[in-house]
Amino acid sequence: MKLTKIDLSNIMAIGHDNDQLTLLIDRGETIEYLEIPAPVYAYQGLQFIDAIATDNIIEAAAEVERIEESEPEDADIPMLPVRSGMASAIGYDLDRQTLQVAFRNGSVYQYSDVDLDTWEDFRKSASVGKVYNAKIKGIFPSRRVEH
Repeated sequence: MKLTKIDLSNIMAIGHDNDQLTLLIDRGETIEYLEIPAPVYAYQGLQFIDAIATDNIIEAAAEVERIEESEPEDADIPMLPVRSGMASAIGYDLDRQTLQVAFRNGSVYQYSDVDLDTWEDFRKSASVGKVYNAKIKGIFPSRRVEH
């Protein structure tokens, strides 16, 4: 893993609302108010880093608990069996734009922000592995889920 030095000293405050991360940045002679699209996890992660950096172990532990409590329950996604050396089944939740892949090794991953066209290409493909490697892996945010 490569570590990169970062300087956040100009950030005066952060907030999160409606999938927007809000920043107040000290630009010297002005204060800039900036909103950028970001999931709530980005905000929670920044709060956690702040708690660790300021040696506030109690606050850091509380932040971890809050993050874990706010994680969405893994709603069941109907899975379709596939013939592939890579995956045993795939599924998609249109409302959450979440793709789920059950791999042959037993692990299950969910990919967020997957558009319907990508799902259709994946589902209809003669080679699930090729589409996965070209259009999904490393492109969409993913997380391992327990099943």
